[in-house]
Amino acid sequence: MVRLVGDNIDNPRVVPIEEALKLADEMELDLVEISPNADPPVCKIIDYQKFLYQLKQKQKEAKAKTAKVVVKEIRFGPNTDDHDFNFKVKHAQKFLEEGNKVKAYVFFKGRSIVYKEQGELILLRFATALEEYGKVEQMPKLEGKRMNMLIVPKPKKK
Repeated sequence: MVRLVGDNIDNPRVVPIEEALKLADEMELDLVEISPNADPPVCKIIDYQKFLYQLKQKQKEAKAKTAKVVVKEIRFGPNTDDHDFNFKVKHAQKFLEEGNKVKAYVFFKGRSIVYKEQGELILLRFATALEEYGKVEQMPKLEGKRMNMLIVPKPKKK
């Protein structure tokens, strides 16, 4: 016995499974089990291929609506000059206004790793320059020869 429901069924009713299969065959549609744990199990008479197609379309729509996070990288050296610094700040402002995350890092080459403090100062100065556009998600952290910092855009006010 199964409970039969569907758009082409007038009133939901409990019928033997053979009768449900026969009805589906007469309508040239498929009998699909919707809720197997119910008592009795619920079945629906539908076009299964059409059902799968609609399901795929819904998933595609949901995927298109999700926000895509883009991370833009900005690289500094431990001895970055003021002009270069300001130039990179302007780029970062643009990225944050577009809604992208900004990953700023100082790359230490060779023996320049001894200037770790200088690298951290550059990143902190960078964060304060971008205070009104974004907030720091990850404070400067040394990983190997790179000191990374992540800045996320501030939510837009309506």
